[in-house]
Amino acid sequence: MSKYEAVIGLEVHIQVRTETKMFCSCPNKYGEPPNTLVCPVCMGYPGVLPTPNKEAIMRTVAAGVMCSCQIAEFSKFDRKSYFYPDMPKNYQISQYDLPFCSNGRIHIYGKGFSGAEMADKYIGLTRIHLEEDVAKLTHFANCSGVDYNRAGVPLMECVSEPDMRTADEAYAYLTALKQIMQYAGISDCDMEKGQMRCDVNVSIRLVGAEKFGTKIEIKNLNSFRSIHRSLEYEIWRQEKVLEEGGKLTQETRGWHDDRNETYLMRSKESAHDYRYFPEPDLMPITLTPEQIEEIRLKLPELPETTRDRFVRDYDLTPYDAHVLTLEKTVSEYFDNGAKLVKTPKIMANWIISELLRELAKSETAITDCRITPEKLAGLVKLIEDNTISGKIAKDVFVEMFNLGKDAKTVVDEKGLVQVTDSSAIETFVVQAIEMNPAQVEQYRSGKTMVLQFFVGQVMKLSKGKANPQLVVELLKSKLDS
Repeated sequence: MSKYEAVIGLEVHIQVRTETKMFCSCPNKYGEPPNTLVCPVCMGYPGVLPTPNKEAIMRTVAAGVMCSCQIAEFSKFDRKSYFYPDMPKNYQISQYDLPFCSNGRIHIYGKGFSGAEMADKYIGLTRIHLEEDVAKLTHFANCSGVDYNRAGVPLMECVSEPDMRTADEAYAYLTALKQIMQYAGISDCDMEKGQMRCDVNVSIRLVGAEKFGTKIEIKNLNSFRSIHRSLEYEIWRQEKVLEEGGKLTQETRGWHDDRNETYLMRSKESAHDYRYFPEPDLMPITLTPEQIEEIRLKLPELPETTRDRFVRDYDLTPYDAHVLTLEKTVSEYFDNGAKLVKTPKIMANWIISELLRELAKSETAITDCRITPEKLAGLVKLIEDNTISGKIAKDVFVEMFNLGKDAKTVVDEKGLVQVTDSSAIETFVVQAIEMNPAQVEQYRSGKTMVLQFFVGQVMKLSKGKANPQLVVELLKSKLDS
């Protein structure tokens, strides 16, 4: 074991789902042609005045409530000054000393990205403040392009306490935070669209030491996997530097995904470098306890609460509940279907083992799936009442997924109803035994595993329609006599 331990904190930027931008009436949309969703306000023209987006403020407060934060009844916006092509007015409207949300926490537990078991613990959330997003820079071979469509989009910055000690814990924290934001409808958190971005702060210290080491920030991380890999590499790199007698300096590093290594970008700025001061064009924001309570009452249950309910009410394993609640859309799909069947566990198995695999293979969102929760529940019901076997159900499922038909229609059209008449099945059993005398001798000489061979033969003769349980019972009766 290493004599060092890592100290990790994350700064996560999450775009807020709203109709318009933070301080103007431009649409908050993704994927439009460059520089078509802009106006004098988000382009920073002289003389224009910002108007705060109430919807963005309320959703930020909702995020804070979901993360057990203290909600400020008095808050304000500040100017953060810096010069870069992504910010046309050379300052960003943000929050500094009076954010909307502070002192929250995120619960993590279970297995991490690497499969290692983690401690059950809470990660502190220092603050959630609201600001405007900046433009998107695209770097080409000989130049860079600037798309200001994103400039002015409402953006929350969620700053954690330095409570994480491993890359697995950081991964679990991000997963939990993303789930909370999705469940509350605050953001879709699509990293490919830039709706969720993360900067990592990491240092190392001797195990047992209280003082933090030199903090290194890592940027340019575009996936949870990259965050996990960059942390593992950077922890190793810092240990190597210290073990070789070197000295770490506070700096900002980038991440080369192809090379699997971090690289130096620049020395780290401090808060005073940004020259924060209260935004003179905006009044402070006041919230009443009644407004905060109204937001609290409208919020959905936490993903963790949903997991516990699935285990308790639907008799699922913790693992099944965990998989089904990773995405809100999957959780809602299961919840809607499970209420329609006798055995929700079967429903869960079909979603986890069949549906999610086919959706990933076809790159289809579950919300666009042709098999609705009601249709999958119909398939489960046919299995429950022994109308079809599990094997036949897989063939039915393929038809349902590709064509959108309900299970009963597929079964009726293809004549797939399971044979449960014992006399009909007995005919197939007798045929299988008469056709395979050598295997009969093997079974009767003690090689009972050969029974599965006979089950396969009967299923083949019945074209997969025979009830497997009756097949086994009748085979044993005939072979043991």
